Amino acid sequence: MRSLGQRPVTGSDEDPRAVELRTAVSRLRRQLAAIPADFPDRSIAEDELAALAAMAAGGSPQIPLLRRSLLLIAGAIGSVSALTRALTEVREAVDLFGRPPGR
Repeated sequence: MRSLGQRPVTGSDEDPRAVELRTAVSRLRRQLAAIPADFPDRSIAEDELAALAAMAAGGSPQIPLLRRSLLLIAGAIGSVSALTRALTEVREAVDLFGRPPGR
């Protein structure tokens, strides 16, 4: 992952944090789609991943909304061990926008 100190690609005004978030969300969405098993909260995870992708595409997302979506995704897919690494990458990308209080 890029650090906060890195600059966007030359010629791009795009926020590198948003790029990281979109990349991590895309990876998790692909891995979730590849899991054949259906589980009760899958649609929640898919909806919240779509929300995160939209927030990342929109520019400067609101941190509380990012964290809310992350929490819902983690709760929905937390028991699917095959998605652990990709979920961690999404959490790290959300953290680029600001860590939660108390950390």
